[in-house]
Amino acid sequence: MKKDLHPTNYRPVVFKDMSNEYAFLTKSCVDTKETIKWEDGNEYPLYKLEISHTSHPFYTGKMKLVDTAGRIDKFKNRYAKK
Repeated sequence: MKKDLHPTNYRPVVFKDMSNEYAFLTKSCVDTKETIKWEDGNEYPLYKLEISHTSHPFYTGKMKLVDTAGRIDKFKNRYAKK
């Protein structure tokens, strides 16, 4: 294997799903600018996620309804006059 291929700066990082406030602590080398106080009282770097396994429709079985009909109607009404 090639030497110095993998990062060496692994540290505990909190990943937080912003859609439902679910958070978990794991090791990572991701760059972060924010920190958060964790359940054990220590402060860890925070990485914000838009979606995780607790909010993804595949894992939850719940689909979010997207209002495409409303957007299409607005588009047609806007450009029907021209």
